[in-house]
Amino acid sequence: MTQPITDVHSHLFRHSHDFDDAFRAESARAHAGEVDLTVRYADYAATAPAGTRTIVVGGKARRSGLWVDDSAVAKYVAEQPDRLIGYLALDPTQPGWQDELRHGHQELGLRGIKLMPMYAGFDPAAPEYEPLYAYAERHGLPLLVHTGTTFVSQAPLEYAMPRHLDWVAMRHPELRMVLAHLSHPFEGECIAVIRKHRHVYADISALHYRPFQLWHSLRLVQDYGVWDKLLFGSDYPFTTVDDSVEGLRAIARIPGIPGLDPLDQDAVEALIHRPSLELLGLEQP
Repeated sequence: MTQPITDVHSHLFRHSHDFDDAFRAESARAHAGEVDLTVRYADYAATAPAGTRTIVVGGKARRSGLWVDDSAVAKYVAEQPDRLIGYLALDPTQPGWQDELRHGHQELGLRGIKLMPMYAGFDPAAPEYEPLYAYAERHGLPLLVHTGTTFVSQAPLEYAMPRHLDWVAMRHPELRMVLAHLSHPFEGECIAVIRKHRHVYADISALHYRPFQLWHSLRLVQDYGVWDKLLFGSDYPFTTVDDSVEGLRAIARIPGIPGLDPLDQDAVEALIHRPSLELLGLEQP
């Protein structure tokens, strides 16, 4: 039986509550104009196969004008407990983040952590954040970390480089981490990191609408033999599960460059149906 799809990267945004005007305006740079960022589960489910399991994150980055309360994520996922798994979010540049970590995990029951180092403006490998990683490792909370580029002008690219998470993985080898968006356009560095570490993965969310870049990235994945380290994600509402699946399959059908093998279509299908919750330690409540 085919494994149901798991979307490891979807968002909860409430359009007027969770980000400022600058963030909203700059989000039009993500791709092809401004996106309605308001999330409703019915809209999400209508653009995903039946049975899809979904990790939902908010986001906290005061520097970039984004702040989604963890309680909103907890309420949203509680309405679809068989389909949705919620993560808390942290901006460790802000006072009180340790209390938010404990509250989101112990009181709200959220099961992972979203970090946005570039958006919040912090070096994720800095020693002052060791208590965060130690807590996550000890309690089995996987991280979803934004790596790669952004549309936000105030977010320093330096802190989005995958190499910073290499240091974190070396110090915390049992910590599950997902590097978002295959760290585009730094895919080569991302592949170098995920290949090294047993519990470090990358998701392929929000990549299909740049088809040449995605084809090139997946060729690198194939050449380095790390197909099994890629997890499926959509980045909803910036795109949908259905569009992401079709985009991947369209890329897999490209014959390729003369002299090089095409992409492995079976590997692409395995990526779409990866048992990500099991890999991230989230299969059981």
